[in-house]
Amino acid sequence: MSNSINALEEKVIQIRKDICVTTSKIGYSHLGGGMSMTDVAVALYYDFLNFEPKNPHNPDRDRFVLSKAHCGHVIYNIFVDLGMYKKEELWSEYNKIGGRFGMHPNHQYLDGIEASTGSLGHGLAISLGMALAARMDRKDYWIVCMTGDGEMNEGSVWESVMAAAHYEMGNIIMIVDYNKIQLSGFTSEIMNLDPLDEKLRSFGWEVADIDGHNMKQIVETLRALPAPDSKTRRKPIAIISNTIKGKTLPDIEGTKRCHIGQMNPETLKKTLAAIESTRK
Repeated sequence: MSNSINALEEKVIQIRKDICVTTSKIGYSHLGGGMSMTDVAVALYYDFLNFEPKNPHNPDRDRFVLSKAHCGHVIYNIFVDLGMYKKEELWSEYNKIGGRFGMHPNHQYLDGIEASTGSLGHGLAISLGMALAARMDRKDYWIVCMTGDGEMNEGSVWESVMAAAHYEMGNIIMIVDYNKIQLSGFTSEIMNLDPLDEKLRSFGWEVADIDGHNMKQIVETLRALPAPDSKTRRKPIAIISNTIKGKTLPDIEGTKRCHIGQMNPETLKKTLAAIESTRK
């Protein structure tokens, strides 16, 4: 596994750099939450998901729903790397009127985007609907939903958590990007989620708690999951991915200032060097 782990870690470095270059071209993006989720997103698209870039509408594909949709730029850069789009298209159309690459993804405009998300708290409900549809169609594929910890304040998330457990949806995985900071401050101060693992277990979910920046741990956790099965009733799966908001962003990593920002030439140079320094 070591070779594949090393390759994935190299890909994380590349995608983080791509995010920064993209941000320097388009003006600004939600850098903090994007940098915190990059490791897990890379593990999903390059190792775990049954997803074919050249056949994104395969009915048997795994579905990934980005509920923390303001970090769509991470998925956009992965799609560019996978050859689905050109980087110049992303740079010229991101968050532009008439552009396909909205700050929040829209599935009507882009192949590979499973759901239009952006109103926080809705992604898990959409994912639950997809999981129920898979059961009705007797199709065995994963529906993976990534939420932010800030949106875990939303009541609609917990309604979906409760419903998924009630219907024993064993084909759904919720990944919480637990970077401990939301738009206006630390989650512990705004609406404390801890102990999140115990809360999810009490709602009837299987829970794994991981370091979201440890690729070996991420991959081992994902690979250890049972095969997707829409017909067998079992507990839904939650992965709490403990991360650092703004990972690799000099001076603002782990602070409230990294939620959204620009990447001027000087900052870009400094950030690319910081990302490069993480190479093992």
